[in-house]
Amino acid sequence: MKLAIAQINLTVGDIAGNADRLLAAACEAHAAGAALLLTPEMSICGYPAEDLVLRRDFCEACAAALAKIADEAPRELALIVGYPERTDDGLFNAAALLRGGRIEAVYRKHHLPNYSVFDEQRVFDSGDAPCVFSCGGVSFGLNICGDIWEPGPATRAMEAGADWLLVPNASPFHLNKERERHAVARSRLAEAGLPIIYANLVGGQDELVFDGASFAVSTGGEVVVQCPAWREGLFYLDIAGNSCSGPRHDLQTEEAAAYDALVLAVRDYVGKNGFKGVHLGLSGGIDSALTLAIATDALGAGQVHAVMMPSDYTASISVEDSREMVQRLGVRYSEIAIGPIFDAFVAQLAGEFAGRVADATEENLQARARGTLLMALSNKFGSLVLTTGNKSEMATGYATLYGDMAGGFAVLKDVPKTLVYRLANYRNSLPGTAGFQVIPQRIIDRPPSAELRPDQTDQDSLPPYDTLDAILAAYVERDLAARDIVALGFDAAIVRKVIRMIDLAEYKRRQAPPGPRITPRNFGKDRRYPITSKYRPEGELS
Repeated sequence: MKLAIAQINLTVGDIAGNADRLLAAACEAHAAGAALLLTPEMSICGYPAEDLVLRRDFCEACAAALAKIADEAPRELALIVGYPERTDDGLFNAAALLRGGRIEAVYRKHHLPNYSVFDEQRVFDSGDAPCVFSCGGVSFGLNICGDIWEPGPATRAMEAGADWLLVPNASPFHLNKERERHAVARSRLAEAGLPIIYANLVGGQDELVFDGASFAVSTGGEVVVQCPAWREGLFYLDIAGNSCSGPRHDLQTEEAAAYDALVLAVRDYVGKNGFKGVHLGLSGGIDSALTLAIATDALGAGQVHAVMMPSDYTASISVEDSREMVQRLGVRYSEIAIGPIFDAFVAQLAGEFAGRVADATEENLQARARGTLLMALSNKFGSLVLTTGNKSEMATGYATLYGDMAGGFAVLKDVPKTLVYRLANYRNSLPGTAGFQVIPQRIIDRPPSAELRPDQTDQDSLPPYDTLDAILAAYVERDLAARDIVALGFDAAIVRKVIRMIDLAEYKRRQAPPGPRITPRNFGKDRRYPITSKYRPEGELS
Protein backbone atom coordinates (compact mmCIF):
# COMPACT_ATOMS: atom_id res chain seq x y z
CA MET A 1 0.00 0.00 0.00
CA LYS A 2 1.03 3.64 -0.45
CA LEU A 3 0.97 6.00 2.53
CA ALA A 4 1.41 9.78 2.33
CA ILE A 5 2.90 12.04 4.98
CA ALA A 6 1.64 15.62 4.86
CA GLN A 7 4.59 17.66 6.11
CA ILE A 8 2.89 21.04 5.97
CA ASN A 9 3.09 24.51 7.49
CA LEU A 10 -0.07 25.28 9.44
CA THR A 11 -1.07 28.41 11.33
CA VAL A 12 -2.44 28.44 14.87
CA GLY A 13 -6.04 29.58 14.88
CA ASP A 14 -6.49 29.58 11.08
CA ILE A 15 -9.01 26.78 11.30
CA ALA A 16 -10.63 27.37 7.92
CA GLY A 17 -7.28 27.88 6.17
CA ASN A 18 -5.79 24.78 7.77
CA ALA A 19 -8.85 22.72 6.84
CA ASP A 20 -8.52 23.85 3.22
CA ARG A 21 -4.86 22.84 3.19
CA LEU A 22 -5.69 19.44 4.65
CA LEU A 23 -8.39 18.87 2.07
CA ALA A 24 -6.04 19.86 -0.73
CA ALA A 25 -3.45 17.43 0.62
CA ALA A 26 -6.08 14.68 0.82
CA CYS A 27 -7.11 15.18 -2.79
CA GLU A 28 -3.49 15.23 -3.96
CA ALA A 29 -2.59 12.11 -1.98
CA HIS A 30 -5.63 10.25 -3.31
CA ALA A 31 -4.81 11.24 -6.89
CA ALA A 32 -1.30 9.88 -6.36
CA GLY A 33 -2.71 6.51 -5.32
CA ALA A 34 -2.23 6.77 -1.54
CA ALA A 35 -4.61 4.78 0.64
CA LEU A 36 -3.72 6.63 3.85
CA LEU A 37 -2.68 10.22 4.63
CA LEU A 38 -0.99 11.05 7.94
CA THR A 39 -1.04 14.73 8.99
CA PRO A 40 0.72 16.46 11.94
CA GLU A 41 -0.47 16.75 15.52
CA MET A 42 -3.35 19.21 16.05
CA SER A 43 -3.38 19.87 12.32
CA ILE A 44 -6.79 21.53 12.27
CA CYS A 45 -5.97 24.27 14.76
CA GLY A 46 -2.16 24.41 14.63
CA TYR A 47 0.26 23.78 17.48
CA PRO A 48 0.58 24.93 20.18
CA ALA A 49 -2.81 26.59 20.40
CA GLU A 50 -2.19 27.10 24.14
CA ASP A 51 -5.19 28.57 25.98
CA LEU A 52 -7.23 28.90 22.78
CA VAL A 53 -8.26 25.28 23.32
CA LEU A 54 -9.94 26.28 26.59
CA ARG A 55 -12.46 28.33 24.60
CA ARG A 56 -15.60 26.35 23.84
CA ASP A 57 -16.20 28.29 20.61
CA PHE A 58 -12.70 27.46 19.42
CA CYS A 59 -13.20 23.73 19.95
CA GLU A 60 -16.62 23.92 18.27
CA ALA A 61 -15.04 25.56 15.22
CA CYS A 62 -12.42 22.80 15.12
CA ALA A 63 -15.12 20.13 15.35
CA ALA A 64 -17.04 21.75 12.49
CA ALA A 65 -13.89 21.84 10.35
CA LEU A 66 -13.22 18.17 11.13
CA ALA A 67 -16.74 17.26 9.99
CA LYS A 68 -16.26 19.29 6.80
CA ILE A 69 -13.02 17.47 5.99
CA ALA A 70 -14.65 14.09 6.66
CA ASP A 71 -17.49 14.97 4.31
CA GLU A 72 -15.39 16.45 1.48
CA ALA A 73 -12.27 14.28 1.48
CA PRO A 74 -12.09 11.40 -1.02
CA ARG A 75 -14.20 8.57 0.38
CA GLU A 76 -11.62 5.87 -0.39
CA LEU A 77 -8.81 7.66 1.48
CA ALA A 78 -8.12 7.06 5.16
CA LEU A 79 -7.06 10.36 6.72
CA ILE A 80 -5.54 11.05 10.15
CA VAL A 81 -6.28 14.59 11.39
CA GLY A 82 -5.33 16.12 14.76
CA TYR A 83 -7.67 18.40 16.71
CA PRO A 84 -8.75 19.41 20.24
CA GLU A 85 -11.64 17.14 21.19
CA ARG A 86 -14.06 18.48 23.80
CA THR A 87 -16.53 15.94 25.24
CA ASP A 88 -18.34 15.33 28.50
CA ASP A 89 -15.27 13.30 29.51
CA GLY A 90 -12.87 16.22 29.17
CA LEU A 91 -10.66 18.06 26.70
CA PHE A 92 -8.20 15.94 24.72
CA ASN A 93 -5.33 16.28 22.30
CA ALA A 94 -6.85 13.91 19.75
CA ALA A 95 -6.36 12.44 16.30
CA ALA A 96 -9.33 11.30 14.24
CA LEU A 97 -9.45 8.63 11.57
CA LEU A 98 -11.65 9.96 8.76
CA ARG A 99 -12.88 7.55 6.11
CA GLY A 100 -15.96 7.04 3.98
CA GLY A 101 -17.35 10.50 4.81
CA ARG A 102 -17.36 10.05 8.58
CA ILE A 103 -15.26 10.05 11.73
CA GLU A 104 -14.48 6.35 12.07
CA ALA A 105 -12.34 6.42 15.23
CA VAL A 106 -10.61 8.82 17.63
CA TYR A 107 -7.35 8.41 19.53
CA ARG A 108 -6.63 10.55 22.60
CA LYS A 109 -3.06 11.36 23.51
CA HIS A 110 -1.89 9.46 26.60
CA HIS A 111 1.31 11.23 27.70
CA LEU A 112 0.92 15.01 27.95
CA PRO A 113 4.36 16.63 28.10
CA ASN A 114 4.74 19.10 30.94
CA TYR A 115 8.38 20.16 30.74
CA SER A 116 10.61 22.42 28.67
CA VAL A 117 8.37 24.44 26.30
CA PHE A 118 5.39 22.14 26.88
CA ASP A 119 2.56 22.53 29.37
CA GLU A 120 -0.15 20.32 27.90
CA GLN A 121 -1.27 19.08 31.31
CA ARG A 122 -2.46 22.61 31.95
CA VAL A 123 -5.11 22.39 29.22
CA PHE A 124 -5.66 18.74 28.26
CA ASP A 125 -6.88 15.56 29.89
CA SER A 126 -5.13 12.25 29.21
CA GLY A 127 -6.54 9.40 27.18
CA ASP A 128 -5.75 5.74 27.93
CA ALA A 129 -7.28 3.61 25.15
CA PRO A 130 -5.43 2.30 22.08
CA CYS A 131 -6.70 2.95 18.56
CA VAL A 132 -5.97 0.36 15.87
CA PHE A 133 -7.44 0.25 12.37
CA SER A 134 -6.87 -1.58 9.10
CA CYS A 135 -6.00 0.03 5.78
CA GLY A 136 -4.73 -1.70 2.66
CA GLY A 137 -4.43 -4.95 4.52
CA VAL A 138 -2.16 -3.46 7.18
CA SER A 139 -3.07 -2.85 10.84
CA PHE A 140 -2.01 0.55 12.12
CA GLY A 141 -1.93 1.83 15.69
CA LEU A 142 -1.89 5.50 16.64
CA ASN A 143 0.30 7.36 19.12
CA ILE A 144 0.61 11.16 19.27
CA CYS A 145 3.99 12.88 19.65
CA GLY A 146 4.80 12.67 23.38
CA ASP A 147 3.33 9.16 23.56
CA ILE A 148 6.47 7.65 22.01
CA TRP A 149 8.76 9.52 24.41
CA GLU A 150 7.43 7.36 27.25
CA PRO A 151 6.83 3.61 27.54
CA GLY A 152 3.28 2.26 27.47
CA PRO A 153 1.19 3.58 24.58
CA ALA A 154 3.23 1.76 21.91
CA THR A 155 2.83 -1.53 23.78
CA ARG A 156 -0.92 -0.98 24.12
CA ALA A 157 -1.14 -0.46 20.35
CA MET A 158 0.81 -3.70 19.76
CA GLU A 159 -1.39 -5.63 22.18
CA ALA A 160 -4.48 -4.30 20.36
CA GLY A 161 -3.21 -5.85 17.12
CA ALA A 162 -1.17 -3.11 15.42
CA ASP A 163 1.55 -4.05 12.94
CA TRP A 164 2.74 -0.46 12.43
CA LEU A 165 2.75 2.59 14.66
CA LEU A 166 1.71 5.95 13.16
CA VAL A 167 2.82 9.02 15.10
CA PRO A 168 1.50 12.49 14.17
CA ASN A 169 3.77 15.14 15.70
CA ALA A 170 4.33 18.79 16.41
CA SER A 171 7.88 18.34 17.65
CA PRO A 172 9.75 21.66 17.92
CA PHE A 173 13.29 21.95 16.67
CA HIS A 174 16.47 22.44 18.59
CA LEU A 175 20.00 21.54 17.56
CA ASN A 176 20.39 17.79 16.96
CA LYS A 177 16.71 17.15 17.70
CA GLU A 178 16.40 14.85 14.66
CA ARG A 179 18.89 12.41 16.17
CA GLU A 180 17.04 12.49 19.49
CA ARG A 181 13.80 11.54 17.72
CA HIS A 182 15.48 8.64 15.98
CA ALA A 183 16.81 7.37 19.32
CA VAL A 184 13.38 7.66 20.95
CA ALA A 185 11.74 5.82 18.06
CA ARG A 186 14.28 3.00 18.40
CA SER A 187 13.55 2.73 22.13
CA ARG A 188 9.82 2.32 21.40
CA LEU A 189 10.65 -0.22 18.72
CA ALA A 190 12.64 -2.19 21.29
CA GLU A 191 9.69 -1.98 23.68
CA ALA A 192 6.82 -2.92 21.38
CA GLY A 193 8.43 -4.36 18.25
CA LEU A 194 6.43 -2.10 15.93
CA PRO A 195 8.01 -0.23 13.01
CA ILE A 196 7.22 3.48 13.25
CA ILE A 197 6.13 6.19 10.81
CA TYR A 198 6.67 9.64 12.29
CA ALA A 199 5.07 12.70 10.64
CA ASN A 200 6.13 16.15 11.85
CA LEU A 201 4.91 19.69 11.41
CA VAL A 202 7.01 22.31 9.63
CA GLY A 203 6.86 26.08 10.24
CA GLY A 204 7.37 28.85 12.77
CA GLN A 205 5.03 29.62 15.66
CA ASP A 206 6.12 32.48 17.94
CA GLU A 207 9.25 31.18 19.73
CA LEU A 208 8.98 27.67 18.36
CA VAL A 209 10.07 26.47 14.95
CA PHE A 210 9.18 23.06 13.55
CA ASP A 211 11.54 21.37 11.13
CA GLY A 212 9.51 18.57 9.60
CA ALA A 213 12.18 15.90 8.99
CA SER A 214 9.54 13.15 9.17
CA PHE A 215 10.88 9.61 9.08
CA ALA A 216 10.22 5.88 9.33
CA VAL A 217 12.08 3.26 11.36
CA SER A 218 12.04 -0.40 10.33
CA THR A 219 11.79 -3.40 12.62
CA GLY A 220 15.58 -3.64 12.48
CA GLY A 221 15.94 -0.11 13.90
CA GLU A 222 17.14 1.40 10.62
CA VAL A 223 15.87 4.80 9.50
CA VAL A 224 14.52 3.63 6.14
CA VAL A 225 12.72 6.88 5.25
CA GLN A 226 13.99 10.38 6.00
CA CYS A 227 12.02 13.35 4.70
CA PRO A 228 13.84 16.66 4.25
CA ALA A 229 13.91 19.30 6.96
CA TRP A 230 12.23 22.70 6.49
CA ARG A 231 10.41 21.65 3.32
CA GLU A 232 6.66 21.39 2.90
CA GLY A 233 5.17 18.67 0.77
CA LEU A 234 3.56 15.27 0.52
CA PHE A 235 6.04 12.44 0.89
CA TYR A 236 5.07 8.94 -0.15
CA LEU A 237 5.99 5.66 1.51
CA ASP A 238 5.44 2.18 0.06
CA ILE A 239 4.57 -0.40 2.73
CA ALA A 240 4.83 -4.13 2.17
CA GLY A 241 4.34 -6.26 5.28
CA ASN A 242 6.69 -4.88 7.91
CA SER A 243 9.02 -3.19 5.41
CA CYS A 244 8.84 0.33 4.06
CA SER A 245 10.57 2.47 1.44
CA GLY A 246 10.47 6.13 0.57
CA PRO A 247 12.62 9.28 0.34
CA ARG A 248 16.01 9.28 2.08
CA HIS A 249 17.54 12.67 2.72
CA ASP A 250 20.72 13.31 4.69
CA LEU A 251 20.51 15.07 8.04
CA GLN A 252 21.93 18.59 8.09
CA THR A 253 24.98 19.96 9.83
CA GLU A 254 24.33 22.03 12.95
CA GLU A 255 25.09 25.26 11.10
CA ALA A 256 22.79 24.47 8.19
CA ALA A 257 19.94 23.40 10.48
CA ALA A 258 20.28 26.45 12.74
CA TYR A 259 20.44 28.85 9.82
CA ASP A 260 17.41 27.33 8.09
CA ALA A 261 15.51 27.41 11.39
CA LEU A 262 16.15 31.14 11.82
CA VAL A 263 15.19 31.91 8.21
CA LEU A 264 11.90 30.03 8.51
CA ALA A 265 11.17 31.56 11.92
CA VAL A 266 11.55 35.11 10.54
CA ARG A 267 9.54 34.36 7.40
CA ASP A 268 6.62 32.89 9.32
CA TYR A 269 6.60 35.44 12.14
CA VAL A 270 6.48 38.30 9.65
CA GLY A 271 4.09 36.63 7.23
CA LYS A 272 1.66 35.02 9.65
CA ASN A 273 1.34 38.25 11.66
CA GLY A 274 0.77 40.42 8.60
CA PHE A 275 3.78 42.75 8.75
CA LYS A 276 4.70 44.56 5.54
CA GLY A 277 8.43 44.03 6.00
CA VAL A 278 11.19 44.54 8.54
CA HIS A 279 13.52 47.26 9.79
CA LEU A 280 16.75 46.59 11.62
CA GLY A 281 19.63 48.62 12.90
CA LEU A 282 22.88 47.87 11.09
CA SER A 283 25.99 48.59 13.15
CA GLY A 284 28.85 47.20 11.12
CA GLY A 285 29.12 44.32 13.63
CA ILE A 286 28.63 40.62 13.10
CA ASP A 287 25.29 40.28 14.95
CA SER A 288 23.43 42.83 12.85
CA ALA A 289 25.18 41.55 9.70
CA LEU A 290 23.99 37.99 10.34
CA THR A 291 20.49 39.22 11.18
CA LEU A 292 20.40 41.17 7.92
CA ALA A 293 21.47 38.11 5.93
CA ILE A 294 18.81 35.96 7.61
CA ALA A 295 16.08 38.56 7.07
CA THR A 296 16.97 38.96 3.40
CA ASP A 297 17.03 35.21 2.82
CA ALA A 298 13.68 34.90 4.62
CA LEU A 299 11.79 37.76 3.02
CA GLY A 300 13.67 38.98 -0.04
CA ALA A 301 15.58 42.24 -0.36
CA GLY A 302 12.45 44.25 -1.15
CA GLN A 303 10.99 43.71 2.32
CA VAL A 304 14.11 44.61 4.29
CA HIS A 305 15.23 48.09 5.37
CA ALA A 306 18.60 48.39 7.08
CA VAL A 307 19.30 51.57 9.02
CA MET A 308 22.78 52.73 10.03
CA MET A 309 22.62 55.18 12.94
CA PRO A 310 26.16 56.43 13.54
CA SER A 311 27.33 58.37 16.58
CA ASP A 312 30.61 60.12 17.39
CA TYR A 313 31.95 56.73 18.54
CA THR A 314 31.06 54.82 15.36
CA ALA A 315 34.20 53.77 13.53
CA SER A 316 34.46 54.70 9.86
CA ILE A 317 34.94 51.05 8.93
CA SER A 318 31.58 50.24 10.56
CA VAL A 319 29.86 52.58 8.13
CA GLU A 320 31.96 51.36 5.21
CA ASP A 321 31.26 47.70 5.92
CA SER A 322 27.54 48.37 6.39
CA ARG A 323 27.37 50.13 3.04
CA GLU A 324 29.25 47.28 1.41
CA MET A 325 26.95 44.61 2.80
CA VAL A 326 23.67 46.31 1.85
CA GLN A 327 25.04 46.84 -1.64
CA ARG A 328 25.78 43.13 -1.91
CA LEU A 329 22.30 42.20 -0.73
CA GLY A 330 20.37 44.93 -2.53
CA VAL A 331 18.24 45.92 0.47
CA ARG A 332 16.99 49.41 1.20
CA TYR A 333 19.49 51.37 3.26
CA SER A 334 19.36 54.62 5.25
CA GLU A 335 21.78 56.52 7.45
CA ILE A 336 20.37 58.58 10.30
CA ALA A 337 22.89 60.21 12.63
CA ILE A 338 21.96 60.07 16.31
CA GLY A 339 24.35 62.84 17.40
CA PRO A 340 21.71 65.62 17.45
CA ILE A 341 19.23 63.39 19.32
CA PHE A 342 21.84 62.35 21.88
CA ASP A 343 22.95 65.96 22.39
CA ALA A 344 19.34 66.98 23.00
CA PHE A 345 18.92 64.24 25.61
CA VAL A 346 22.09 65.29 27.40
CA ALA A 347 21.12 68.97 27.30
CA GLN A 348 17.68 68.30 28.73
CA LEU A 349 19.14 66.15 31.51
CA ALA A 350 22.05 68.47 32.33
CA GLY A 351 20.35 69.94 35.37
CA GLU A 352 19.43 66.56 36.79
CA PHE A 353 22.91 65.14 36.11
CA ALA A 354 24.84 68.12 37.45
CA GLY A 355 27.93 67.03 39.40
CA ARG A 356 27.80 63.47 38.12
CA VAL A 357 30.37 61.97 35.77
CA ALA A 358 29.41 60.33 32.50
CA ASP A 359 28.89 56.57 32.77
CA ALA A 360 26.77 53.82 31.24
CA THR A 361 23.78 56.19 31.37
CA GLU A 362 25.13 58.17 28.43
CA GLU A 363 25.98 54.97 26.58
CA ASN A 364 22.44 53.73 27.02
CA LEU A 365 20.99 57.03 25.81
CA GLN A 366 22.68 56.40 22.46
CA ALA A 367 21.16 52.94 22.20
CA ARG A 368 17.75 54.30 23.18
CA ALA A 369 17.95 57.00 20.54
CA ARG A 370 18.47 54.26 17.97
CA GLY A 371 15.62 52.19 19.36
CA THR A 372 13.27 55.17 19.19
CA LEU A 373 14.15 55.81 15.55
CA LEU A 374 13.58 52.20 14.56
CA MET A 375 10.22 52.06 16.35
CA ALA A 376 9.15 55.29 14.63
CA LEU A 377 9.91 53.70 11.25
CA SER A 378 7.97 50.62 12.32
CA ASN A 379 4.92 52.70 13.28
CA LYS A 380 5.01 54.76 10.10
CA PHE A 381 5.46 51.92 7.62
CA GLY A 382 3.76 48.97 9.33
CA SER A 383 7.00 47.02 9.49
CA LEU A 384 8.47 44.83 12.21
CA VAL A 385 11.69 45.80 13.98
CA LEU A 386 14.13 42.92 14.24
CA THR A 387 16.49 43.17 17.18
CA THR A 388 20.02 41.89 16.71
CA GLY A 389 21.26 40.87 20.18
CA ASN A 390 22.52 37.32 20.68
CA LYS A 391 21.98 34.81 23.50
CA SER A 392 25.32 35.59 25.17
CA GLU A 393 24.27 39.23 25.50
CA MET A 394 20.74 38.38 26.62
CA ALA A 395 22.15 36.02 29.22
CA THR A 396 24.49 38.54 30.80
CA GLY A 397 22.38 41.67 30.39
CA TYR A 398 24.87 43.16 27.92
CA ALA A 399 22.04 44.98 26.19
CA THR A 400 20.02 48.16 26.70
CA LEU A 401 16.37 48.09 27.68
CA TYR A 402 14.35 50.25 25.26
CA GLY A 403 17.49 50.55 23.16
CA ASP A 404 18.98 47.67 21.18
CA MET A 405 16.37 45.43 22.86
CA ALA A 406 13.51 47.50 21.39
CA GLY A 407 11.69 45.64 18.66
CA GLY A 408 9.24 42.91 17.79
CA PHE A 409 11.30 39.79 17.07
CA ALA A 410 14.74 38.88 18.40
CA VAL A 411 16.26 36.76 15.65
CA LEU A 412 19.44 35.76 17.51
CA LYS A 413 17.94 35.57 20.99
CA ASP A 414 18.83 31.88 21.33
CA VAL A 415 22.07 31.99 19.33
CA PRO A 416 25.25 32.14 21.45
CA LYS A 417 27.99 34.43 20.14
CA THR A 418 30.27 31.56 19.18
CA LEU A 419 27.46 30.13 17.05
CA VAL A 420 26.92 33.58 15.50
CA TYR A 421 30.42 33.34 14.06
CA ARG A 422 29.81 29.81 12.80
CA LEU A 423 26.57 30.86 11.13
CA ALA A 424 28.18 33.88 9.50
CA ASN A 425 30.90 31.68 8.02
CA TYR A 426 28.28 29.11 6.98
CA ARG A 427 26.24 31.76 5.15
CA ASN A 428 29.36 32.96 3.38
CA SER A 429 30.07 29.39 2.26
CA LEU A 430 26.81 29.24 0.31
CA PRO A 431 26.79 30.22 -3.36
CA GLY A 432 26.35 34.01 -3.65
CA THR A 433 24.14 35.71 -6.19
CA ALA A 434 27.16 37.30 -7.85
CA GLY A 435 30.03 35.14 -6.66
CA PHE A 436 30.81 37.09 -3.47
CA GLN A 437 30.44 36.52 0.24
CA VAL A 438 27.29 38.09 1.63
CA ILE A 439 28.93 39.19 4.91
CA PRO A 440 32.18 41.15 4.36
CA GLN A 441 35.08 39.26 5.93
CA ARG A 442 36.20 42.33 7.84
CA ILE A 443 32.94 42.29 9.81
CA ILE A 444 33.68 38.72 10.91
CA ASP A 445 37.31 39.42 11.75
CA ARG A 446 36.87 42.63 13.78
CA PRO A 447 36.70 42.45 17.60
CA PRO A 448 33.04 42.94 18.56
CA SER A 449 32.13 46.33 20.06
CA ALA A 450 29.00 48.22 21.08
CA GLU A 451 30.78 51.46 20.00
CA LEU A 452 29.20 53.52 22.76
CA ARG A 453 32.46 54.93 24.11
CA PRO A 454 36.00 55.37 22.77
CA ASP A 455 37.94 52.17 21.97
CA GLN A 456 35.24 49.96 23.47
CA THR A 457 35.18 46.16 22.94
CA ASP A 458 32.82 43.52 24.31
CA GLN A 459 35.68 41.90 26.18
CA ASP A 460 35.98 45.02 28.35
CA SER A 461 32.82 43.82 30.11
CA LEU A 462 32.58 40.11 29.30
CA PRO A 463 34.86 37.07 29.45
CA PRO A 464 36.06 35.69 26.10
CA TYR A 465 33.05 34.37 24.23
CA ASP A 466 34.25 30.77 24.04
CA THR A 467 34.51 30.75 27.84
CA LEU A 468 31.28 32.68 28.37
CA ASP A 469 29.24 30.46 26.06
CA ALA A 470 30.54 27.26 27.65
CA ILE A 471 29.57 28.51 31.12
CA LEU A 472 26.25 29.71 29.76
CA ALA A 473 25.47 26.29 28.29
CA ALA A 474 26.39 24.57 31.55
CA TYR A 475 24.40 26.90 33.81
CA VAL A 476 21.37 27.73 31.64
CA GLU A 477 20.91 24.67 29.46
CA ARG A 478 22.17 21.93 31.81
CA ASP A 479 21.39 23.50 35.21
CA LEU A 480 24.84 22.65 36.57
CA ALA A 481 25.78 24.06 39.96
CA ALA A 482 28.55 26.65 40.15
CA ARG A 483 30.95 24.18 41.79
CA ASP A 484 30.28 21.64 39.03
CA ILE A 485 31.06 24.23 36.36
CA VAL A 486 34.35 25.05 38.10
CA ALA A 487 35.09 21.33 38.19
CA LEU A 488 34.92 21.35 34.40
CA GLY A 489 38.04 23.51 34.43
CA PHE A 490 36.70 27.07 34.52
CA ASP A 491 38.11 29.80 36.75
CA ALA A 492 35.97 30.23 39.88
CA ALA A 493 36.01 34.03 39.72
CA ILE A 494 34.81 34.01 36.11
CA VAL A 495 32.09 31.47 36.89
CA ARG A 496 30.93 33.59 39.81
CA LYS A 497 30.84 36.70 37.64
CA VAL A 498 28.94 35.08 34.78
CA ILE A 499 26.32 33.47 37.02
CA ARG A 500 25.79 36.75 38.83
CA MET A 501 25.27 38.56 35.51
CA ILE A 502 22.83 35.92 34.28
CA ASP A 503 20.73 36.05 37.45
CA LEU A 504 20.63 39.84 37.66
CA ALA A 505 19.57 40.19 34.01
CA GLU A 506 16.35 38.22 34.42
CA TYR A 507 14.30 41.43 34.63
CA LYS A 508 15.71 42.56 31.29
CA ARG A 509 14.97 39.29 29.55
CA ARG A 510 11.33 39.41 30.64
CA GLN A 511 11.01 42.61 28.62
CA ALA A 512 12.77 41.30 25.53
CA PRO A 513 10.81 40.42 22.39
CA PRO A 514 10.25 36.76 21.51
CA GLY A 515 12.80 35.00 19.34
CA PRO A 516 13.19 31.56 17.78
CA ARG A 517 14.29 28.70 20.00
CA ILE A 518 17.14 26.66 18.51
CA THR A 519 18.97 25.33 21.61
CA PRO A 520 17.67 22.75 24.11
CA ARG A 521 16.80 25.58 26.52
CA ASN A 522 15.96 29.13 25.56
CA PHE A 523 15.09 32.27 27.48
CA GLY A 524 11.31 32.55 27.20
CA LYS A 525 8.87 29.63 27.10
CA ASP A 526 11.58 27.25 28.24
CA ARG A 527 13.64 28.63 31.14
CA ARG A 528 11.36 30.25 33.73
CA TYR A 529 13.12 31.90 36.65
CA PRO A 530 11.75 34.45 39.13
CA ILE A 531 12.87 38.06 38.80
CA THR A 532 12.65 38.60 42.54
CA SER A 533 14.88 36.00 44.18
CA LYS A 534 17.48 36.03 46.95
CA TYR A 535 19.03 32.72 45.91
CA ARG A 536 22.64 33.24 44.84
CA PRO A 537 24.13 30.00 43.45
CA GLU A 538 27.52 31.64 43.00
CA GLY A 539 27.67 31.87 46.80
CA GLU A 540 28.75 28.24 46.96
CA LEU A 541 32.11 29.40 45.53
CA SER A 542 32.66 31.95 48.30
